[in-house]
Amino acid sequence: MIELKFRDSRPIYEQIKDSIRRLVISGAMEENEKLPSVRNLAVTLSINPNTIQSAYNELDNEGYIYSIP
Repeated sequence: MIELKFRDSRPIYEQIKDSIRRLVISGAMEENEKLPSVRNLAVTLSINPNTIQSAYNELDNEGYIYSIP
């Protein structure tokens, strides 16, 4: 699903954002499909939850994902 390259010059949150954006555009993620929680994805990728939250916030602002309170 999401592959991180720690030697990439792009920040981790941008790599996550680009991966999710690609999944949405390609149709690999269906409309209204639930994303993993911030904490769950952070544990899976072994990174800080704030990094995931930054990526999710930017994707929300760009209209690729939305959150339901």
